[in-house]
Amino acid sequence: MTDTATDALKKARILHTMLRVRNLDQSIDFYTRHLGMALLRRKDYPNGKFTLAFVGYGDEETTAAIELTYNWDQSEGYEIGSGYGHIAIGVPDVAAVCARLTAAGVKVPVGPKAGPGGNTLAFVEDPDGYRIELLTRPRPQ
Repeated sequence: MTDTATDALKKARILHTMLRVRNLDQSIDFYTRHLGMALLRRKDYPNGKFTLAFVGYGDEETTAAIELTYNWDQSEGYEIGSGYGHIAIGVPDVAAVCARLTAAGVKVPVGPKAGPGGNTLAFVEDPDGYRIELLTRPRPQ
């Protein structure tokens, strides 16, 4: 006998990660212009006084996205907290991406360095201070 919930979870996938942002346009600009994502969709919810914008590298039917949540009444920045770590993005050349981001004024608190397993990694920050790990993994031999 099969467990229906277990079978259903075998087909599960991550849909999105949500980040609360103070300036939606600035955040969309960061993820699209600096990190090369596309704005997948954006919708205002007047009754709830918030806007959701989804950015990502592909169709939401097959790839995960980042949900940027803008609460209209929020004037102060958000506390990121000690539980948040980072979002990781694979890129072909970490050093080249960091050089371009630095030239554009993006904060790069950890420049390219050797990481575990022979990869190269770096950390950049979005406008709200969320850390994004840029990671290159060695090609299989």
